[in-house]
Amino acid sequence: MADLPERVDPKQMRASDADRERVAEVLRSAAAEGRLDLDEVDERLHAVYASRTYAELEPLVRDLPSPAASPVPLDGVPPRPGEVRRRGWAAAVMSGFSRRGSWIPPREFSCLAFWGGGTVDLREARMLHGEVTIRAFAVMGGISVIVPEDADVQVTGMGLMGGFDHGAAGGGRHGAPRIVVTGFAVWGGVTVQRKSRRKKQP
Repeated sequence: MADLPERVDPKQMRASDADRERVAEVLRSAAAEGRLDLDEVDERLHAVYASRTYAELEPLVRDLPSPAASPVPLDGVPPRPGEVRRRGWAAAVMSGFSRRGSWIPPREFSCLAFWGGGTVDLREARMLHGEVTIRAFAVMGGISVIVPEDADVQVTGMGLMGGFDHGAAGGGRHGAPRIVVTGFAVWGGVTVQRKSRRKKQP
C-alpha cells in the first residue's frame, strides 16, 4: 500500500493576492470602526503585503472580532468584513467646499463646483479602501484634488472648453491605496497634485 502524502497545515499554505486584499480590507474596516488607529493600520498593511503564508496573515487580525479573526478560509468562503460607507458627495454652488485633514473618504466620492470651488485633500485621509474614486465635476468653477506623493494615481477625466489635469497620474509605493480621479470640466478646471504629507505639530 502506497504511503499517503503528509497533510499540510492550512496555515502554512501560500496566500494569494486575493487573500492579502481580503485581510487588508478587514484592517481598513476595523479602522473605520475605531478599533485601530491610523498608525496601526499603516503598519499592519505593510506586513500584509509582505506576507507569503496564512500563518503570517493570521496574527495581523487575531485581536479583531470574528469573522475577521481568521484569514484562513476554513470553509472556502472568505469572511465578509464590516460594512463601511461606499458613497459620499460635496457641492459648491456659487460657494465652496473643503474636505481635508483626518477624514475617511468613501469608496466613491462625487463633488460638483458650479460657479464655485472645492478642495479634496487626501494627504491625511484615513484610506480604508484599497481603491478610492473621486468624481470631480467643474462647471464654470474649479476643483483641486491633492494626493499623497506615494499614492498610485489614475486620472481619466476630460475637459471641454476647460482643463482636467493629468500630470499627477502614475504608480506609487507597493501597497499604497489606488486613487482614481475622473469626471469632467466645462469652462472650468480640475487640478490633481501630488504633495507631501503635512508634518505633525509637536
